[in-house]
Amino acid sequence: MATAGIAMNKDWQAEDDMRTLARANEIRADKKRLKAALAMAAKLITELETIDQKVEKAEDNNED
Repeated sequence: MATAGIAMNKDWQAEDDMRTLARANEIRADKKRLKAALAMAAKLITELETIDQKVEKAEDNNED
């Protein structure tokens, strides 16, 4: 029974990956969507870098 569950999980994962790739192709073909997605990614990267800097500063202050 366990191996059947693993096989089903692999099938589900392959189907999910296929849908993800299809959506990625749809987004790449729509320049407006692609531009918006890339802008969102850049915004989130900036936010994460800000958080990382705050964490590093807090860690530095705790070392004293």
